[in-house]
Amino acid sequence: MKSSTRRFPALILALAAVGVAHASKDDMDVARLNSSLDQLASDPVLGGYAQAEQARAHDAVNQLAQARSRDRAHALYLAERRVDLARATAQLQDAQLKVNQLDREHDQIQLDGSRREADQARRELERQRLQFQMAQEEAARQQAEGAEATAQAQAEAEQAKKLAAAQAKVANAAKKQADLAAQAARAMRSQMQQGDSSSSDDNAKKDQGK
Repeated sequence: MKSSTRRFPALILALAAVGVAHASKDDMDVARLNSSLDQLASDPVLGGYAQAEQARAHDAVNQLAQARSRDRAHALYLAERRVDLARATAQLQDAQLKVNQLDREHDQIQLDGSRREADQARRELERQRLQFQMAQEEAARQQAEGAEATAQAQAEAEQAKKLAAAQAKVANAAKKQADLAAQAARAMRSQMQQGDSSSSDDNAKKDQGK
């Protein structure tokens, strides 16, 4: 009887330790996602873009912090996707701004190829948004029915890879546009220098003729 009495407090302490460890893991996920959002907000280039997406990502992280244990996996997935989507949208908006600036400053430059890549990146991002929305709705349906989401988890991993690829396409398109603009600027300076040299030669010939 005394042995059972001694084991009971020990069991309570063990269960409490497990609960504390689980809560610590939850806090780590929330802290990690909040840190990613803080880094995006403080980024001198991207921080001012995608304000609506950043706000929705913060809401998703707050919902994760308040989620019950049985809802946590779904809430964590949504929060992570919202954070990824906020950064991808900020990168896209920054690329679009750079394209507009290049258009205004270098109207004579043919940027059709790089524009097509930017358009493809925008379409890819839109497709990723639609797939994200479909995945979100499917996850909610499976959660309501109490079904196992093994196949859904695989689809979510694939979705994250595609989202990363879309982000890379946006960055590559912006880089190519900047390279083309720099090349055109150098060509224009070279033509202007050649024009000045030709004018000087003509004036010299006229002076000799006199």
